[in-house]
Amino acid sequence: MQTVEDLNLLGLKIVQDDKLYKFTSDAILLSRFAKVKKNDLVADYCSGSGIVGLHLYGLNANLIKSVDLFELQKPMYDLSVKSVELNGLKDKFFCHNIALQDLPQQYYGKFSLIVCNPPYTAIENGFSAPNETLAVCRSEVKLSLRELVKAFALGLKYGGRVCMCHRADRLAEIICEFKSQGLEPKRMQLVSAGKKEPYLVLIEGVKGGKSGIKILSTLTN
Repeated sequence: MQTVEDLNLLGLKIVQDDKLYKFTSDAILLSRFAKVKKNDLVADYCSGSGIVGLHLYGLNANLIKSVDLFELQKPMYDLSVKSVELNGLKDKFFCHNIALQDLPQQYYGKFSLIVCNPPYTAIENGFSAPNETLAVCRSEVKLSLRELVKAFALGLKYGGRVCMCHRADRLAEIICEFKSQGLEPKRMQLVSAGKKEPYLVLIEGVKGGKSGIKILSTLTN
């Protein structure tokens, strides 16, 4: 069943479906972690129902010029289209139902900021889900980390930033992939649940950036 949830930001709302992947607090943490600059051209990769892009816009509406949502799965893409229409944002938000491996050349070097809450689990870890839609959202069955980072590098203009959340135990792999594509890690924050060890990492990379990373205090979710 489809429902409409209030984001408590500028009156924005988002359409969700109980049978599909529903956003978690990770998406909200990511949108708060990202630093937006005036006239940013934003892309939300693996956008799902559009939560990160919408929440980021709600926090920075006066700064963001446009937001492009890229989502592979048609049912999730359809939800994002409904949310954009519901909020009257068709002049600001543009939805694309495509695979990031097939990113059209017209988007190469376009974006000054990319945000992404991607599938976290590598295929070799044997993750299973009750249906294909959930599996694609949670594991790399359709998009590997390497393919994702390559799409970051293609979509970003020189000096552009990417902000991503991911599993903390894959941090070394993430940094290696970033550097291999010319994305220099510049900010990082770990997230823990209570007194437990960190489970999530928020990381920002800059295309063509100089070396040197700022480590923020661990956030308790």
